[in-house]
Amino acid sequence: MHDVAIIIVTYNSSGEIEACLRSVFAQRRSVTQQVIVVDNMSTDGTAALVREKFPEVLVIDPGKNLGFAAGCNLGASRADAEFILLLNPDTEVLEHGIDVVVEFARAHPNYGMYGGRGFRPDGSLERSSCWGAPTLWSFTTFAFGLSSVFRHNAFFDPESLGGWQRDTVRTVGVITGCFLLASRKVWDQLGGFDLRYFMYGEDADLSKRAWKLGYSPVICPDAKFMHEVGKSSATRLAKAMLLYKGKACYVRSHWTGLHRTLGLGMLTLGVWIRAAGECVRGRSGEAAAWRGLWQRRREWQAGYPALATQAPGQRSEVRNQRSG
Repeated sequence: MHDVAIIIVTYNSSGEIEACLRSVFAQRRSVTQQVIVVDNMSTDGTAALVREKFPEVLVIDPGKNLGFAAGCNLGASRADAEFILLLNPDTEVLEHGIDVVVEFARAHPNYGMYGGRGFRPDGSLERSSCWGAPTLWSFTTFAFGLSSVFRHNAFFDPESLGGWQRDTVRTVGVITGCFLLASRKVWDQLGGFDLRYFMYGEDADLSKRAWKLGYSPVICPDAKFMHEVGKSSATRLAKAMLLYKGKACYVRSHWTGLHRTLGLGMLTLGVWIRAAGECVRGRSGEAAAWRGLWQRRREWQAGYPALATQAPGQRSEVRNQRSG
């Protein structure tokens, strides 16, 4: 058995995956690694590149684009390791980051899930390694634009976690899938990602379920990586539709009654205000995306459709895209 299985889900990632994998191997200190790439029907030769340049990597071709959540679950089902690390193809491991997070997890097993400290290529902090948990208050600040006006303010933009630089050990509401470690035991206990999510929202759901089981997802600041966010995203509207469908699915899964109704209402109000505001400001690209999101609100408000009933452990035996 390996110490850690590194699961990387790719989609047209030929421009990033080589640097990612080279960093994975170059930054290894002592942990034994099993590296698995799940390729979601890339058309740019990603899978062939990995097979040619990294023959030690297991490449899985599911035959269709499964999305991010199911791709990670498929990769994890082939893993033979004590820990599972989800890693984006547009990341690079820094300063032995995988060894560091595995050692931290072994020393502090009760946290259950672990993230690291992300940096942009220019060396500045990349905040998206983690977020605060979605709440009715955070949706309200979004709806009325407070989270945009007061960006990175702990009160008016709570999901950003304020000015915290990710430089101390701290529990968080959400660890994102760009760099996420869990023990095999915890991953199987959670059943992996909820397969309803195609892309976006699955990590918030996983973190929420971890908290419900008594774990405390945590950031290990010495586990460092570089992340170039959003390189493989499609059009603004296509990305927004996935993002808001994920948000709505999260609300429908974890909130009930009036709480759920108000949460969906705040999301919808926020979209309407931005669609109207961008039209007034004359920013055609932004306006088109927000207007499209408003016009298709009934589609994303419904969230992702329910799947056939599965036992929790069966999720990780199935199959998934995401970058940024």
